[in-house]
Amino acid sequence: MRSLAEETCSACLPGSPAVLADQQMIFLRQLPDWCIATKLGVEQLEKIFAFKDFKAALDFACAVGALAESVDHHPAILVEWGKVTVTWWTHTIYGLHRNDFVMAAKTDILYSN
Repeated sequence: MRSLAEETCSACLPGSPAVLADQQMIFLRQLPDWCIATKLGVEQLEKIFAFKDFKAALDFACAVGALAESVDHHPAILVEWGKVTVTWWTHTIYGLHRNDFVMAAKTDILYSN
């Protein structure tokens, strides 16, 4: 089975299917420390990344932003001293699409580099 990080984020059209709970759990096995949070009734994929200082956190946030822009799929990014919270969800379907899990995996790769 191909890892999520090897997949491509493709355009999600209105009406595209959300990822069901059983598949979410399978995907989460590939995404250590990511969790699904429901905010304002919308399931979202979220993780907090730790850094030594604000500059390192900001640099990572910029790298995530560049990755997001390259595929036209944009997360919420909260930058604080020593940490960055990244939250992926698909606005078009008001929930989680396979793309969100793919982008979470790619975010982990950015962090590990």
